[in-house]
Amino acid sequence: MAEQAREKSGSRLTERGRATRERILRAAADMMHVRGVAMTTLDDVRAASGTSKSQLYRHYPDKEALMRDVVALQATEVLERHQRHLQRLNSIRGLERWRDAVVERNALHNGAYGCPLGSLASELADRDEEARKAIDRHFTVWQGLIEAGLVRMRDSGVLRPEADTQALATGIMAALQGGYLLSQTARDVHPMRVALDMAIAHVRTFAAAPEDRSGRSLEDGESAR
Repeated sequence: MAEQAREKSGSRLTERGRATRERILRAAADMMHVRGVAMTTLDDVRAASGTSKSQLYRHYPDKEALMRDVVALQATEVLERHQRHLQRLNSIRGLERWRDAVVERNALHNGAYGCPLGSLASELADRDEEARKAIDRHFTVWQGLIEAGLVRMRDSGVLRPEADTQALATGIMAALQGGYLLSQTARDVHPMRVALDMAIAHVRTFAAAPEDRSGRSLEDGESAR
């Protein structure tokens, strides 16, 4: 929820006020994702959200305040979406299912617009130190979801004990973000799939045993059905 993304201590809003704030924030997030932060003005957001200047400035006195709430909102939604796929990750097949979900979602726009969080990072990391730190924290949480799944795989014997889960998670995240960028410029999700396939293939080199299609490790003498 956009309401959860804001950090306004002591703020008390009416139901109508919360709805107005939600509408402003959602319009800004959509526009900044498609147009970019630099090309989105407060007047654009006001028109898209159907609010007056007084309403807009009551909730967001400047673009920086609005932009930071957009970062928080996009991070909340991206992390919630990926957590649904990664919270029980315990097999290489699970990684492949996550890859499929990511690629399929990106294919809805033929790769256009890139990663909602990565696009903000590319615009803001060298311009706004507070925004950079916030985005870095969100990426750390995101990578942590992947690493936690890899740790489960190592602890359960799917991956060998020497597997460096932190390095593997970093490689997967780098492949994901690079895949977003290449797919955005190509307007084709194929580069993303290739990048993630290669990252997962590297993880597979640390597998302790082959897996069947259900994602279970196959012990000696057991065959996939």
